[in-house]
Amino acid sequence: MPGRPHLTSIKGFPPDLVAGLLAEALAVPGQTPVLGISGLPGSGKSTLARQLVALARTRGLHVVALSLDDFYRTRRERLALAREVHPLLATRGPPGSHDLALAGATIDGLRRLRGQQAQTIPRFDKLTDRRVSPSRWPRVVGRPDLIVLEGWCLGVPPDDEAALRKPVNRLEADEDRDGVWRRHCNRALADYAPLWRRLDRLVFLQPPSIDIVPRWRGQQERQMQAARPQQQTMTRAEIVRFLQLFERVGRRALATLPALADRIIALDARRRPRT
Repeated sequence: MPGRPHLTSIKGFPPDLVAGLLAEALAVPGQTPVLGISGLPGSGKSTLARQLVALARTRGLHVVALSLDDFYRTRRERLALAREVHPLLATRGPPGSHDLALAGATIDGLRRLRGQQAQTIPRFDKLTDRRVSPSRWPRVVGRPDLIVLEGWCLGVPPDDEAALRKPVNRLEADEDRDGVWRRHCNRALADYAPLWRRLDRLVFLQPPSIDIVPRWRGQQERQMQAARPQQQTMTRAEIVRFLQLFERVGRRALATLPALADRIIALDARRRPRT
């Protein structure tokens, strides 16, 4: 049918895997279940979410995909945190840089829609590092059959205080010598628990190791540059430094999510599911 994307037009995960995930999520009792997709940067979370939406459309279903990245705090709010707590808090990404109230309200609002009631969905522009104007947010009409929320730290619990004493990389050693930033992020991670409780199922895209993440993130940057050549993306050195902000929680994800997630999809270095 015109206007309906074919699943094969979206490159990514095998169609049978996508179909299985969709069926599992829709089988959750109650109205409008929420499927969480967790994975380290560049693991394919957004691709999998798009595939789920596309497949659902071919079946006449209404699925809405949300990204944790679209709920970043505004640049002004992050700069205020940088002044008041620690300079590293100006950078988006780590726990504490998301507007949790907005994320929770968006999910709850979608679940409450009746008939042809509508709700807008926040959007964040990573290349400009700013929240898109609300006048440009996409509009969802009618309660969805399924909500998909993807994000790099979904479901990750905070770490023990003792684990925060030693830096895990050069950035922490040089720019967070007293541990103020990492302790703030760890305390903030506990505040995400109410959002995690909204997830009815959690899928974890498990990388072969954390060492593959810079390569995956570099591929993402090239894709963003190709889509918007007028915007400047990060250099390789900037990517390496940026990812050090994610390393501690990323390692925590690798240590905890295999036991917490409902479904583990182990990936090889090319992001292909291992059989």
